Amino acid sequence: MKNTRLILVGGFLGAGKTTLICQAARRLSQQGKKVGLITNDQAANLVDAAVLKETGAVVEEVAGGCFCCKFPDLIDVMERIKIQANPDVIIDEPVGSCTDLSATVFQPLKQMYSGQFRVAPFSVLIDVRQVLALEGLRLSLARSGAGRFPDNVLYIYRKQIEEADVIVLNKTDLLPSGESNDLRAMLAREFPRTPLLTISALEGSGVQEWLEYVMADRPAGQTIVAVDYDRYADGEAALGWLNATVRLQAAFLPDWKQNALDLLEAIRRELQARKAEIAHVKIFLQAGKLTVAGNVTGNQETAFMRATGDASDRDVTAGLFVNARVHIDHELLRDVLVQCLPQVGRNGIEVKITSLESFSPARPQPVYRFSETV
Repeated sequence: MKNTRLILVGGFLGAGKTTLICQAARRLSQQGKKVGLITNDQAANLVDAAVLKETGAVVEEVAGGCFCCKFPDLIDVMERIKIQANPDVIIDEPVGSCTDLSATVFQPLKQMYSGQFRVAPFSVLIDVRQVLALEGLRLSLARSGAGRFPDNVLYIYRKQIEEADVIVLNKTDLLPSGESNDLRAMLAREFPRTPLLTISALEGSGVQEWLEYVMADRPAGQTIVAVDYDRYADGEAALGWLNATVRLQAAFLPDWKQNALDLLEAIRRELQARKAEIAHVKIFLQAGKLTVAGNVTGNQETAFMRATGDASDRDVTAGLFVNARVHIDHELLRDVLVQCLPQVGRNGIEVKITSLESFSPARPQPVYRFSETV
């Protein structure tokens, strides 16, 4: 069985990791390569997994904790994909609030599994609109994100970037070229030894260059950062997490895309009214051959929504996934969803919650933590 290229794509919630992975999987498939994809979350029923399955790649989940805390599960899943599909490439997407991956995931992989996997440089995505929220970084640009989240959340954000083998500045299409250049210059000053790439995962610009970078044989997991696990745990616990599945039943053929957008906007408005800062809210709806995916990554942001498949062959029954990561108590986050779901039901659609988990993540307990690079 071949030695598989393993690419980990990290970065904070809402940075665009899933969009980039979708792009990468499709490009690699067009090049004749077999691809496996692995999502990761504190709970099951991930929107990301549903979205990634549309690429045609083999998709698996590691649920119930981050890769570092579920390392044996990660290995089991990767080995299962190898047996099932014998892929050339596996791309892993860690939990968006996870850091310290170099010490807890990269080093164990390099030491114990180098015969099975060739680990690529660790890519950490950052959203051009989020980067200004970095602790200790202050620029006089118009789109300042400072103050969106508590310091302990920003601590995680910065640690993610500090351990990157390559920083990937995403969503450059959202900024004028002058501001994008300013951000590049700032990151180069702040992290002078880390290569920097710029992309728009949504539009596809820069994606091929990034893919060529991580597919080449380069060092991976080069930096182990000092992490205060008390601050790390507090930062994760500051966010309320919610994963839900919902069954929708209509007596007629509705406009599922519009209904999904109405729900996403209702959730955003309610969280904005409660001054609860959104890290991300994602939804995925499937009705027959029609799929609808949407997300919003900030209280002031416009919800993004896309539909794929044959709208004329949609069904009157739909399955809906909702994932939310918000700076709010998780019980209140649950209340927000329950309050907003009737936004869909008001159109004569029967709404039934089939599963609902809301929680704050437990303290990270890595299976391994290396103090030095391998």
